[in-house]
Amino acid sequence: MIGALRGVVESVHEGGCVLDVNGVGYLVACSRKTLDRLTAKEGAQKLLVETRVSQDAITLYGFADAVEREAFRALIEVKTVGPQKALLVLSGLTPAQLAAAIAAKERKKLSEVKGLGAATANRIVDEPAMQKWAVGRATPEADGAGGIAVAAPVAEGGEADAVSALVNLGMKRPEASAAVARAAKRVGRDAALEALITEALKEMAPR
Repeated sequence: MIGALRGVVESVHEGGCVLDVNGVGYLVACSRKTLDRLTAKEGAQKLLVETRVSQDAITLYGFADAVEREAFRALIEVKTVGPQKALLVLSGLTPAQLAAAIAAKERKKLSEVKGLGAATANRIVDEPAMQKWAVGRATPEADGAGGIAVAAPVAEGGEADAVSALVNLGMKRPEASAAVARAAKRVGRDAALEALITEALKEMAPR
């Protein structure tokens, strides 16, 4: 399997590019954001590659960095998403934005990705594995382990204290983080700690 390629972008087309590696042109499918990064520079460039084999084709998917490739791998595990829709998501949102949107259950933000649709957006947000992937990368613990620090829905101050309080009550950190993020959007990020905790508990209550 091909894990990475280094070459010169020969041509760009809708949904990907041809990467010339020592005279051999590899057709690679990429997100719009990766294509933009490729075309912003001249000379040989490295693409991380995910190789997918089906009954009638071998398809190469290229990524500018490991974070985007990891997000792609998580997305294609969601039922009905698949590689092409995963690239649509990553064309509309950076991995950091995706993690923050999923952790905070911002369905509208995902549904606004061109070509995705509300049903698929809901499926991504509701997928437990995606929630785990997103929140795990949106918390301080993810730093230094391939995490996405800028995606943190619970960044500092009272929100972080509220998460810690919920964890001390026996809640799991990913669920606590997501609940506090949603609560903060309702009551404001400058709300008192007690208010954040109260609203977060309401978020976590069975419906």
